[in-house]
Amino acid sequence: MIHTSFSFAFFGTPEPAVEILEILRKKGFIPALIVTNPDKPKGRNLKLTPPPVKVWALARNIPVIQPEVFDESVKNQLSTVACDVFIVVAYGSILPKHILDIPKRGSLNIHYSLLPKYRGASPVESQILADDREVGVSILLLDEKMDHGPIVAQRNVQLTTCRLPWPPTSMELRTVMNKTAGELLAEVLSDWVAGKIEAKSQDHSKATYTKKFTTADREIRREDDAYQNYVKIQALAARGTYFLSERDGKKIRVSIKSAEFKNGKLIILRVVPEGKKEMSYEEFVRGLRYSPLGQSPE
Repeated sequence: MIHTSFSFAFFGTPEPAVEILEILRKKGFIPALIVTNPDKPKGRNLKLTPPPVKVWALARNIPVIQPEVFDESVKNQLSTVACDVFIVVAYGSILPKHILDIPKRGSLNIHYSLLPKYRGASPVESQILADDREVGVSILLLDEKMDHGPIVAQRNVQLTTCRLPWPPTSMELRTVMNKTAGELLAEVLSDWVAGKIEAKSQDHSKATYTKKFTTADREIRREDDAYQNYVKIQALAARGTYFLSERDGKKIRVSIKSAEFKNGKLIILRVVPEGKKEMSYEEFVRGLRYSPLGQSPE
């Protein structure tokens, strides 16, 4: 059944946003308009490539706009659509207040933590790094400050129910959280638009903040705690962690592809040495006089 009692626009760009769109579609919620980032050059030939959300929308004959800036003409265009609510999922840039305030029921956003904890750019990675197993998702009403608006709904992610071992990789946890968030959004959307849900202010005194991780943050050092190193490998798996070794008297970076924590030890399984192909950690160590992480592979 297609819900026609209200209209909404969806702001999003990457594949996780498509996953939310698919959950909404299966529940009968079809956006009147898609707003996404402009096409970007990709690949060796720098071919202009549409974002995944645009591809999804065009395949379903849903109108798409791709603003370079949110100026007055875009504001007028969005106002003309007369949406009851905007939904924002991984749009890729901060939306100005004069856009967020267009629909009468405001703009809803998915955040991958139990706010006010883990506000900011890296909630999934930061929760794993903190070894915090009470994970969940929030749907909030956006305001002009980052992850600051009142909460419309929250839900814990039950790790045992979804058979997710701890610590998972950031990709594994985000996948589960995205599904949970999409289902929660579909459950509350109609009631929110109908005014049956009252958003509750966050306790800002309990807010914690996350950051964007640098290359230096992703380095694994043998002098650090083995379990914390494993947690870091899992948490930062999307971009990858690395350790430093030596080859021909020069330092090289060795990317860690997979690892495990066993009997109190960090076991590196597969690596990619700088300038080389992926190999097992054992194969890498055989070419050295010592283990760069001070460990003997099992």
